[in-house]
Amino acid sequence: MKIATLIIRVLIGLFLLFASISFFLKLAPETEATGNFKAFNTGLVASVYLIPLAKGVELLCGLAFVIGRYVTLANIVVLPVTLNILLINYFMSPEKLPIAAALFLGNLFLIWRYWDNYKTVFTP
Repeated sequence: MKIATLIIRVLIGLFLLFASISFFLKLAPETEATGNFKAFNTGLVASVYLIPLAKGVELLCGLAFVIGRYVTLANIVVLPVTLNILLINYFMSPEKLPIAAALFLGNLFLIWRYWDNYKTVFTP
């Protein structure tokens, strides 16, 4: 189980690093959005700060996953980001849903594996 945890942790970390670095360095062209996703994306871009904030969180959590330090904290911090990625793809861009689901399920798996670190958070 330790090997599976390591593999999933590093794969998620590399995915998050790739997505954030590609955004900040503009390495990949932006995909054309259509329909409801286009309107939603226009709103996100108009907010000016929200996408860079999410990509910054992805960058920091991706580094934590790859390096293996502060993984417990990174799991919790990146959980809302992965949940939003999943829901946005489910409702507006279902062709990318398998990747989003794998990312979210991998995040949940890591939370489950590091559950002992979270027990004190839920004790009164």
